[in-house]
Amino acid sequence: MTDSAASSVGPLVTGSDIARLAGVTRAAVSNWRRRYDDFPAPAGGAANSPLYALAEVQEWLDKQRKGQEVSPEVELWQAMRAVYGEQMVGGLAEVAAVLAGEREPRLPDDVAARVQGLAQTEAPVDLVNGLTERFMDSARRAGSDQVTPERVVRAVCHFAPELPADATVFDPACGIGVLLLSIAAEAGMRCCGQEMDADSARFAQLRADLLGRSGVRIVAGDSLRADAWPDLKADLVVCDPPAGVTEWGREELLLDSRWELGTPSKAEGELAWLQHAYAHTEPGGQVVMVMPASVAYRKAGRRIRSELVRRGIVRQVVALPPGTATSHALPIHLWCLRRPESTARADTNHTVRMVDLTDNSPDGTLEPRPDQVADVPLIELLDDTVDLTPGSHLRSRHRDYPGEYVALRKELEDQIRRLAALLPELTAGGGPGSLDSSTTSVAELARAGLVTYDGPEPISASEQLDTDYLQGFLRSSVNTRRSTSASGTYRLDGRGSRIPRMGIDEQRRYGSAFRALSAFEEGMRKVDDLSRRLAEVARDGLATGALAPEG
Repeated sequence: MTDSAASSVGPLVTGSDIARLAGVTRAAVSNWRRRYDDFPAPAGGAANSPLYALAEVQEWLDKQRKGQEVSPEVELWQAMRAVYGEQMVGGLAEVAAVLAGEREPRLPDDVAARVQGLAQTEAPVDLVNGLTERFMDSARRAGSDQVTPERVVRAVCHFAPELPADATVFDPACGIGVLLLSIAAEAGMRCCGQEMDADSARFAQLRADLLGRSGVRIVAGDSLRADAWPDLKADLVVCDPPAGVTEWGREELLLDSRWELGTPSKAEGELAWLQHAYAHTEPGGQVVMVMPASVAYRKAGRRIRSELVRRGIVRQVVALPPGTATSHALPIHLWCLRRPESTARADTNHTVRMVDLTDNSPDGTLEPRPDQVADVPLIELLDDTVDLTPGSHLRSRHRDYPGEYVALRKELEDQIRRLAALLPELTAGGGPGSLDSSTTSVAELARAGLVTYDGPEPISASEQLDTDYLQGFLRSSVNTRRSTSASGTYRLDGRGSRIPRMGIDEQRRYGSAFRALSAFEEGMRKVDDLSRRLAEVARDGLATGALAPEG
């Protein structure tokens, strides 16, 4: 929606926003839309993600006595989202600029008026911190990796070394500055940062200024291609670098002096960031890097990992609990490095501390139990793979191979016996294409109010539509092709998907069969996982002497 269209109806809100305003679930809001004829009509958005005028929603909630008073902070946030949408960081920077006293604010009148009103009763630093928290919360709910999640920040702060009050801290991919300002909490510390996104860099600097952090300097730019701090040597470098980026500039940086541990491959951009961070440490300086778990074992990075180990640079690798990164459920690692005081190779008796917290809750303690820690000698790490995955080194030390083998084998046998019973009884139908004569689209079902969304998957919102029937047909190969874009992205709720028209009893019959197939597929996934785990336990148990063949 354009700025002029948004301003004509005021701030817009989604169904999820309405649920939060009223203190109810999203399903309750969907029920209100169907049950009440006077519920506000959409003022924008798409059929499956409508937007509503906040003023109309609040009036309706008040009339129905379902709402609660909307705070000025919420109204400001909604007004900003109506204007900036996905470019909210730019809006945050403009608000921070106004609060910092810049002479030429570029805020829309409605947003500017709300900011000025709040500034009369709230300290600028409190207001900008509140907006930062809302932005981080919205990024967390959306599963975005646009900002470093609070759980990751907590983990980095926990495992980072203690610093003197006059320390220098550097973050070469600082985003909006959350990690950098959290690590360097002392006002006297010198903080340096660089961020590719200009709006994020500007907001980070303005927020630091409002916090009274005179020692903070953050600049915009690509750290790898255009290092703004070439002579900086820090006591601590922290970094949550972009993950999975292959276009990081390898071809133009092949002879760069930063690659003292080896030139990273195109697929190993994270190891380029790691060496960039390491290049900015003074002797004795340390690095704490947030790394995808796969960097610890991928073949392409073996040489660089080997040098990190040989030189005694890597001191600790921590596998954090799944769910620590809100954008995915996969575990991530913290790599803790230290630049040696001398250039001599490390003694092979030196150890690397491996910490495996993958069995812990992401909100639980970060202090490892004794069985979650192993100090591994360098000689054990310097093999053909140089695997720095903590779990692979702890399992062999704290594993009950005989008990685990017996338990996994029994579980696999039980699961295989259950699989056959899960398959539905199916007979010959009318033949291929026999259900194509009378169909409807998901978009039509949504317009009719028969479909709602619980996350990415459409579900039935009516007693005349069976959810298992709906999702079963959506997952068919025909609809999968219709719902896959040219880029290969698959959307379960694709508008082009077609669903046969059937009575509710027939739908339930098909739904029951689809539900049984889903249970069968889930069982097969468990069998596959159990098979791999069982083979691993048996092979490693035999290789270590913990297991032996009978007879």
